Amino acid sequence: MGGAGIEGGQIYGASDKLGAYPHENPVTPADFVATVYNQLGIEPHTEAHDQQDRPFTLTKGKTIPLQMS
Repeated sequence: MGGAGIEGGQIYGASDKLGAYPHENPVTPADFVATVYNQLGIEPHTEAHDQQDRPFTLTKGKTIPLQMS
């Protein structure tokens, strides 16, 4: 990620020795979306409603801890 005050050149987590699978701090697409919402000032777990007024959560992901510049 870059921009929005996020410090560039950071490493988060680690892969296995072959680089095939996450070894530390795996991140899901939902975590990425939660982080983007958070950086935009939107609570990632906000409940919204569709056109039939059914509730849904914006994302079930966790915000990735980032260093800010």
